[in-house]
Amino acid sequence: MPSDSNIAIEKRLIRLFNHLGIQQAHIAGRAPSDWTGLAKSHPEAIASLSLICPTGLTTDLLRNLASQLLIISGDQGPASDNVRSILKNLPEVQAVFLPEYAPLGWSDIVADRTREIGSVLLTFLNGISSQEPMHPPTERQGEIAGITYQIRGAGPPLVLLPLFLAPSQWEPLIPQLRERYSTITLGGPELGPVVVLENRGRSRGYRELLGAMMAATSLKPGDSALEVGCGSGAVMRWLAKYTDGQNELTGIDINAYLLAEGNALAQKEGSDALITTKKGSALSIPFPDNSFDVTYSVTVIEEVEADPMIAEMIRVTKPGGQVAVICRASDLPWVRNVPIEPDLKAKIEANHKENASEGACADASLYRRFRDAGLKSLITFPHFTPFTSSDPEIVSFIQAGILAGLTPEETQSWHTARARAEKDGSFVLAWPHHCAVGTKG
Repeated sequence: MPSDSNIAIEKRLIRLFNHLGIQQAHIAGRAPSDWTGLAKSHPEAIASLSLICPTGLTTDLLRNLASQLLIISGDQGPASDNVRSILKNLPEVQAVFLPEYAPLGWSDIVADRTREIGSVLLTFLNGISSQEPMHPPTERQGEIAGITYQIRGAGPPLVLLPLFLAPSQWEPLIPQLRERYSTITLGGPELGPVVVLENRGRSRGYRELLGAMMAATSLKPGDSALEVGCGSGAVMRWLAKYTDGQNELTGIDINAYLLAEGNALAQKEGSDALITTKKGSALSIPFPDNSFDVTYSVTVIEEVEADPMIAEMIRVTKPGGQVAVICRASDLPWVRNVPIEPDLKAKIEANHKENASEGACADASLYRRFRDAGLKSLITFPHFTPFTSSDPEIVSFIQAGILAGLTPEETQSWHTARARAEKDGSFVLAWPHHCAVGTKG
């Protein structure tokens, strides 16, 4: 029998469906990792599949679902190009492009386009035949096989998977959806962004990156530390162990969904007594001036205006304290140790670029920004964070971005080359980052 931590997500979902008495449900979500296993192993359980601004789609992934598939996409950016290529091969897929919209992984998609998405989604769902009403159990929320659920409304079951890093998730649409459907909102550490954030935080390569950042600070026992954009709390829980519980740790995030998931994980791990979290924006940190000895942030500055964020981090840091930031590096090449032909390698490098919000920072300008903000005693360095076959969730996440821009033949070439590299032990993907640490005068 596999351990509980090794149960495939599709098996977890089927256990949840069985608990709720669901034989077939409408599924809506974003990340392929959440629904791919179910679609392959239990297609009979899917009445329809609606994807909201998805990334990492391939024709082979969707072929058997095409007649019951809706894709709602922005009309700009690489994800839009990915969807258009899908439609060329699968014309029966229903697709709608939101005008003048280029969503990123952290975009608040449903909050941004509530009316349009609600109208399209409900029209699609109402057109699906044989929608049997659900007879939900007495409890309207709970946890089965590591998946949490909350049921609102009545009617045919509509299972809502996480919308990756979107702060509001599905909430703006729930009032509309629950009038016609039993909306079942799913969460927990086995789905969506929490899987990526937690597995990234557990990887050897990422812990080396975090260790390098913290080694560049002078955090001492008893010092207070603030993480700006703490997400699911993976870094704070790592830091609690790294410092042997000798520091007061506080985290803020604009995403209430991730904060709730992080609080639950901290409680399960027994580190909740060391960690305090609060909802708040990196552009308006909800603490007084000079509050913390060390203020740090990890891969958040790509998502907001960089200079105001740095200014806020400096404001809440004590004089003589330190500010530390890690950002993803779009100006450095990835290391992909996979023996592919030069033309395919060049195409992957051209397609696989880090996205950043307007005014954000995803390059070596981080170093200049620290200097211009008045921070002293700067320590700055790039860092390549390796992931190997021992990090399957993160490798799958990265690989999804690679495959989305490839033809079926190129996809097969990638898989063949990766298998060859794994066989000889040379396979590695290395994600580039920049790190800067400075002292407040």
